[in-house]
This record gives sequence, structure tokens and C-alpha cells, in this order.
Amino acid sequence: MTDTTGQIATDPIIDRVAPTALSTCCRAVGQSLAGAVRPRRPDPARIARLREALVAPPASSVTVRLRALPQIPRVVRSMTVLEGVRSPATIRMDMRTYVIDHPSARILLDPSVASQVRERVLGAMQPMLRAAVMPSPDVLSTVEALHRGGVDPASVDLALSTHLHWDHVSGLLDLPALPLMAHRREHEWAVAGELAPAAGVRPALAGRTMDLRDLDGPPVLAFPASHDVFGDGAVVLVDLAGHTPGSVGVLLNTERGRVLMAGDAVWHSEQLVHGAQKAAFPGLLVDVDRDATFATMMRLMALPGDVTVVPCHDHDLAARWAKDEGGA
Repeated sequence: MTDTTGQIATDPIIDRVAPTALSTCCRAVGQSLAGAVRPRRPDPARIARLREALVAPPASSVTVRLRALPQIPRVVRSMTVLEGVRSPATIRMDMRTYVIDHPSARILLDPSVASQVRERVLGAMQPMLRAAVMPSPDVLSTVEALHRGGVDPASVDLALSTHLHWDHVSGLLDLPALPLMAHRREHEWAVAGELAPAAGVRPALAGRTMDLRDLDGPPVLAFPASHDVFGDGAVVLVDLAGHTPGSVGVLLNTERGRVLMAGDAVWHSEQLVHGAQKAAFPGLLVDVDRDATFATMMRLMALPGDVTVVPCHDHDLAARWAKDEGGA
């Protein structure tokens, strides 16, 4: 069942983060070296079967407007994102937040960065992981990005997170009264036990009104389960489990066609072009289930051409929806 009445999260304010074992870090480095030589590649027959079984998304007469808030990229070597791929040599990544305008609500998708994020969030992170995911020194906080994008934070009705990692929720630390919609399975994973699975999440949830949803709807496109947020086919959550147990994509019926906001199922659209999973370092440190993440990537590769897949860290693809970066 779907709980739309809201509940207050009462998790501890202070993170006690599950440590990343040195052996895991060493294994990640070793697998990255091996993957550079013999990368894992998708199964074309599996992708073909997924395409044959595609289920049409629900018809909708309602469209939403999608906007990418301004953000400053970090240039990274592609080999850390694209296993076994050497070209392009570098790609641009960012900590992007989006605004979705539906007739019934203004939604902040993946509120990514808190002000003073290095001190407030990243200090609790394991050093090797922190070095791998450190944003640009001049990264914009979500609140600053809202102001630069001409969006009054008070006009936002709720936040929606594709999954509960720090770079998809920590911006909520500066928006304490904003309700958060999330997948119930993901929330249960994030708050279970004495140790948090990652830094920065539990403080962002503490004391916040939560609107927890279940994937209680039918298959959509290549995904086994769904949830229609407003019941009109305009904003539909779909199952992208793997990166985290309850990761979801957000399928939007926009003014410019169907768009799937894919969270961290893949980090960059080049992964889908090349069929390349994340390199083991840092992928092994951040993907809860690497096999399930790879299977989800193949589902994304099976999607029809009229569905645009937007990984939430792909800086250049976001420009299509960002006025400040040349988008419409």
C-alpha cells in the first residue's frame, strides 16, 4: 500500500557511518585494473528480449516542465566512470538538482548539495571514498542553485529522491521544512541498523515529513514495477534497483517528450553509448549490488529512442534543460 499521509522521520542527527573495509578498497582497485583490460559487456540477446517485451507507459494528457538548476562541473577521467573505455579521455560530472513543475506540485528532484558540504557531510565519509566522489570546490549548494535558477525555495512543494545517498538528499539540510517523497524500500534500507550505509543521509531525513511510496503498479517499459505519483501518467516511478536496494527512476511526460531521470543507475549517458558499467573503483564502493546495477543498465539500454535517459550526474546532457547552459 502507499502511504500518502506523511510521517516524521526520527533518525539520529549524527551519522555513524558503516566503514568501508581496506580489503574492499583494495579489491575495487584490483578489479578496476582488470576491468580496464577485460571489461564486462552487456548481453545483446538479453537486451533484444527486453526490447521485445517493452510495456508502453501509461497514456497521459498531462505534461510537466523539467528544469536543470545551475551547477558547476568537475572534470574526471572517463576510465573511472566507463569501464574499459578510453575515449573520451575526460567527461564532465556534477551534483545536479532538477525542478519538475506538475500542475499539482512543484518538485525538487534529488536535492544534491548542502551548504558547506565538505564540512557538514563529507567529513564523515571514508577517506578513499571521499577522494573519489569529492565535488568541485566551487560546487553550488541546492539552495544557491535555486536562487541562481530563479526559483524561490518557498515555492517548492516537496522533494523527491531517486535514492538516499548524500549527493541526492544533503541539500535538504538547508530546507528543513520541505517534505520528502521516497521509495519505502529505500527508506527502510537507509535507516535500518545503528550504522548508516553512507554519510549525510540520516541528518537530512531527521525530523522531516516523509511521504513513502511503494512500487505497487504494473511493469512500465523495461522495468518490472512502477508507481504513478499523481495518477495521471505524468510522473511515474520505476524500479531501478541495484545501485541501492530501492533506487527508482522518474519517468516524466514532459513538454518535449518522455524523459527518464535515472538517478545513479548510471552516472553518465556515455555508459549507455558504450555499454560500460562504472569502473570498480569507485563503483564497488557505491553500488550495493553490482550485478543488479549491471542488469538495470541493460534495461536502460533497451529503451526506445523516444525516451531520453538522463543520469543525474551528466553535466552536458543536463544542458538541454538548463537555460544558463544553452538549454531550452
